[in-house]
Amino acid sequence: MPSPDTAADAGGNKYIQANAENRYEVTRADLPLHCPLDGMSLWNSHPRVYLPIEENGTAKCPYCGADYVLKD
Repeated sequence: MPSPDTAADAGGNKYIQANAENRYEVTRADLPLHCPLDGMSLWNSHPRVYLPIEENGTAKCPYCGADYVLKD
């Protein structure tokens, strides 16, 4: 049976648990920013939403309430 996770798992690593934290630090390499992040298990998460973090360095997901902070 195929995995219900939609993120690629080429290296055999565990997925990041979706919606597990309230605050995430991201870098410009992560832009364009979206929630859930790449590598998160998506089967138990919300639809992907893009977040405008470039303007003031912070963003909040309207679905799960996670706060994102731009580190650089």
